[in-house]
Amino acid sequence: MSAPAGTDLAALGLRGAIAAIADALCAGLDPEADPPRSIVDVPAGQLLLMPASHDGYAGVKVATVAPGNPALGLPRIQALYLLLDAATLTPVATLDGTALTALRTPATSAVAVAHLAAPDAAHLLVFGTGPQAAGHVAAVRAVRPISRVTVVGRDPGRAERFAAEWGAVVGVPDEVADADVICCCTTASTPLFPGGLVRSTATVVAVGSHEPAVRETDDDLVARSDVWVEARSAAFREAGDLIDPVGRGVITPGHVRGTLSDLVTGRVAPRADRPRFFKGVGMAWQDLVVAAAAHRGSPSSPMG
Repeated sequence: MSAPAGTDLAALGLRGAIAAIADALCAGLDPEADPPRSIVDVPAGQLLLMPASHDGYAGVKVATVAPGNPALGLPRIQALYLLLDAATLTPVATLDGTALTALRTPATSAVAVAHLAAPDAAHLLVFGTGPQAAGHVAAVRAVRPISRVTVVGRDPGRAERFAAEWGAVVGVPDEVADADVICCCTTASTPLFPGGLVRSTATVVAVGSHEPAVRETDDDLVARSDVWVEARSAAFREAGDLIDPVGRGVITPGHVRGTLSDLVTGRVAPRADRPRFFKGVGMAWQDLVVAAAAHRGSPSSPMG
């Protein structure tokens, strides 16, 4: 068997990835049916295996999370993706899984923001200075008329460089009080800001963790927000931002108002009298639909 061809994610682009995720949900993809990711702890971090199948394709991402890598000048998250023909399980393409993750996560958040954030949202505050923070600036700009971006980072030098690259200003956590959209894209294990400062008209997106004991947001924000997730099964398996307050009785599982599918299909409408909070952990179906969309757009695609 010949080696599978590569697929160009850049040709699909952010808007193409956003459309692929929204279209898949509108067409009936059920995120609750996504197989749980396998996570294996190893000395340097974690190995992740993420399989999925939908609409003529199957695929699997093998990812690594190595917390010590940034100090070595290497990405914290690295991955490879194998795309398969669902009918025969023949490999049809390989993709840079690191680039795929950097694309599909902000694209998923953009779908949520497009349905949750005020139409005139203008001020974006992003926590973090890495690839996901950058991707979320681009993603939120793609769906809302953002005219002001504030970045909050632990390293002042990195924050300044990020601000210069993305036309942002460096800020402090309490500036969430003036933000229309807040994106948490960090490796923090404890809440980044006081949730009580967030305006009732704001939207918060948290994507920095898929670990049950790790949080980027506090009890106050979660308890007073309209909460949305990719899938309830994944959220209550991996999202510390929800698992921890549920475990301590701050909220119940029923506090989650709905899923991304509910938003996209219009089955459930967000509330307008409180902050909207979308917690994403990253799911295999997102990798698959974005990889498949990129492959279909490739001139050499045998299925496209």
